[in-house]
Amino acid sequence: MSKPVLELNGVQKNYNAGKPGEINVLRDINLRIEPGEIVALVAPSGAGKSTLLHIAGLLDAPSAGQVVIDGDDMSSKSDRRRTAARRQTLGFVYQFHHLLPEFSALENITLPQLANGVLPAMAAQRADELLSRVGLAERRDHRPGALSGGEQQRVAFCRALANQPKLLLADEPTGNLDPDTAESVFALLLSMVRDTGLSALIATHNLELAKRMDRVLRLQSGNLEAL
Repeated sequence: MSKPVLELNGVQKNYNAGKPGEINVLRDINLRIEPGEIVALVAPSGAGKSTLLHIAGLLDAPSAGQVVIDGDDMSSKSDRRRTAARRQTLGFVYQFHHLLPEFSALENITLPQLANGVLPAMAAQRADELLSRVGLAERRDHRPGALSGGEQQRVAFCRALANQPKLLLADEPTGNLDPDTAESVFALLLSMVRDTGLSALIATHNLELAKRMDRVLRLQSGNLEAL
């Protein structure tokens, strides 16, 4: 039996713990994502979905509980080991693309690979393959400022997949796009995730998009429940 790509066991996140005005953002969150599974996370604004994604992505530490990535309990790991796990196992996509403006589309996809020890020629080849997959082969040398919003987000998808992660974490990946562009970009993201067989946890406020995934979870009042 294959191990889950992500496990959250009893995860809590509190701010101002033990003080007046303590805020309990996450309460006893338990979650398992299996290999190849695509899970939607829906939540009202301010409910803590970004916090949950940051904890799952090892960008933030829980106040209590356990985060297990690909069978490896990260709770007591060093910052160096957590950084290595982010580079090797996780891919991130945000509402705003966060591409580096001074670099081309190709370079934005190449850089994370170089940081992970991939040789430049191989990194460029991988970047070219991904850009072709999203229909941007002819835009490889364009900087983000010369690309449309949808094109920028497609480059961001390619960057997230560059190091061939096992788990993709996406926080409202189409939330900054107009409805028509959001639909086409989301369909492309879903296709890429399914084609590569990786797992994904995708936060979205759009229930229609959420229903196209394997499972839908709702975060509300700090608790996670199935829809």
